[in-house]
Amino acid sequence: MLDMSNITKIFGDFEAVKDVSISVPDGAFLVLLGPSGCGKTTLLRMLAGLEQPTTGKIAFDGQLVSDGDTNWSVDPANRNSGLVFQSYALWPHMSVRGNVEWPLKVKKMPKAARDERVDETLKLLDIHQLADRYPNEISGGQQQRVAIARTIATKPSVMLFDEPLSNLDAKLRVEMRTELMRLHHATGATTVYVTHDQIEAMTMATHVAVMNGGVVQQFGTPQDLVDRPETAFVATFVGTPPNNLIPIDQTSGHHQVCGCKLGVTPPDGASHAMYRAEGLRVAPDAPNQSVEMVLVEISTIAGRTMITGLRDGLRLTAIVDEKPDQRVGETANFILPSKPDVWFGATGERIA
Repeated sequence: MLDMSNITKIFGDFEAVKDVSISVPDGAFLVLLGPSGCGKTTLLRMLAGLEQPTTGKIAFDGQLVSDGDTNWSVDPANRNSGLVFQSYALWPHMSVRGNVEWPLKVKKMPKAARDERVDETLKLLDIHQLADRYPNEISGGQQQRVAIARTIATKPSVMLFDEPLSNLDAKLRVEMRTELMRLHHATGATTVYVTHDQIEAMTMATHVAVMNGGVVQQFGTPQDLVDRPETAFVATFVGTPPNNLIPIDQTSGHHQVCGCKLGVTPPDGASHAMYRAEGLRVAPDAPNQSVEMVLVEISTIAGRTMITGLRDGLRLTAIVDEKPDQRVGETANFILPSKPDVWFGATGERIA
C-alpha cells in the first residue's frame, strides 16, 4: 500500500533524510520512531506532499505520488491521504461540526451526504455532543479528537499523524492510544505515525522504522526490534527499560568494565557489549563479574523493581524481583551474566 524507495531530502547543505526505503502492506500501522531532529517528521511531510523528495519515489497503492528524480509530485489534496498535526490546527471561528465538515465542502460533497458523514464521524470519535462548541470551549483531548475526526471524514486510504499525543497529559495519552488503535481497526486505513515515544511505538505499531540522523537504523515489527536489535542505537533506544550498553576495554585481551576483568573474550571488532536489564542482578557484596555503582533510581514496574546505578559516566539498569536493602545514594554491586546478549562494533553494527 505504501512504498518509499531511496528517499533523500536535502535542505541546503543539510541532508535531513538519507536514502530511506520502506514498504508496508494495506492496513499497516507504521510508526516512524526516533529522537528530535532525526528526520521522521520530514519524511512524514514528504508522504503528505508538503515537502518534495530531493531524490527517490513515493507510491500509494501502486500509484506514484512523488518523484524526486524528476521533481514531480501529486498535489496533497489529490493523494487520498489525511494529516493530523501536532498542534491540532483547528479553525477557531468554526464549530466542531464546521471543522469536520470543511474538508467535505472542499470536495464538493452534497449537503445531505455531508451531514450524514459528519454525524457518523462525530459519533465514531464520541464527540457528537460537542458538535456546536468552538475549539476554545473544549479540552485539549477533545480538540485532538476533532482534529482526527476532520482527517478521517473524507475516508482517506492513508492517515498521517505527526506526534498527535505529545500535548496531552500522561493519562490522556494512554486513553488516546487505545482510541487511535480502535479507530485504525474501524477505518482499515494504512497509518503512518511519528513519535519519539518508544512506548507508543511498541504498543500501537505493526511495523516500526527506527530513525537516527536521517537514516533508518532498523525496520521491522516491534518484537523484532526488542528480540534482535541490529545497531547499538536501536538497542539503547527501544525497550522499557532500555538495554545496557557497556564499552569494552581490551587492553589485556579481556573484557573489562570499570577495571573489573570479566570471564569472556570479545569477538574480533567488538567495542560494546549489550546486557538486557532482566539479566542483571544486584547484591550488597562484590562477587565475580560485578561492578560497584551508586544507586540513582529505584522504582516499581509491574510488580518488579527497576534499579539504576551510575559510575564514572556508565549507567546500568537491572530488573529484579525484590527491592534492595540499599537506598538511592548508597552503593550496590551490579552482577553481569557470564556472556553478553549481543556484541556491537565501533560504528554500532551488530556482531554475530
